Amino acid sequence: MTHHLPLDGNHLAYDLEGEGPLVVLAHGMGDTRHSYRFVVPALVAAGYRVANVDLRGCGDSSLGWDGYSRTDIAGDLVALIRHLGGPAVIVGQSISGGATSIAAATAPDVVVGVIELAPFTRTQSVSLGGLLRNRRYRTGTLRLVWAVTTGSSRGWGRYLDLAVPEKPADWDAELGRIVAKLDEDGRMKVLRAMGGSSPADAGARLPDVSCPVLVVEGSLDPDWADPVAEAELILADLPDGVGEVAVIEGAGHYPHTQTPDEVVALALPFLARTLPRA
Repeated sequence: MTHHLPLDGNHLAYDLEGEGPLVVLAHGMGDTRHSYRFVVPALVAAGYRVANVDLRGCGDSSLGWDGYSRTDIAGDLVALIRHLGGPAVIVGQSISGGATSIAAATAPDVVVGVIELAPFTRTQSVSLGGLLRNRRYRTGTLRLVWAVTTGSSRGWGRYLDLAVPEKPADWDAELGRIVAKLDEDGRMKVLRAMGGSSPADAGARLPDVSCPVLVVEGSLDPDWADPVAEAELILADLPDGVGEVAVIEGAGHYPHTQTPDEVVALALPFLARTLPRA
């Protein structure tokens, strides 16, 4: 059953399943909560209450929001946690990965841990050397820029083809779902707004994060010349001892879609350490 949280004249769509401590799942730009379809059942079976949310302007959430920055997304996630009753761990991917850092820094009373999957959490600069040496990074950058610049849902599909190196069995149907949603009036405009937003707001809050942080990178993520180096730079900006890095070999930018078992295997020990149980 889909629930709707009213916020400032708009609404966020989310699913809520299971019982136990709260875990909030937040997807990346151009995507929907359906991207966590393989992760949710495993977390519920492990004894967690899972809120799987469509970001503002995405999926079944409403259009017409004033902004689509990481700060905006973080505020939505905190509002959802307060509505459902925290504390919670947030799992965020890509743009939502950056948003989790802001949420943790601004609401430490309800955000007790964050898992950042392939996160855009720092101000980025294109690595010219990486473009020359790394074909995957070069192709991924070109496809990503093309899709965001032109607003082409088919162009986004070409980016996803590279960003998910090994496809799940239902990939054809899932890609069709993603493209069809982006073809709805106003949805691609949201993707472009998110793609044009700066991660500087998230990077600026990293020193203020006090809860545990797990950064998960795929070794074949085309969004960086060196995904592990990007994760280590995030850790360097966090307070000492707060963060840790895990790498999933062969995964791209969507490890929760491509390698859900590995993501769950990393998440469960982290959740056990960070989320209190009654």
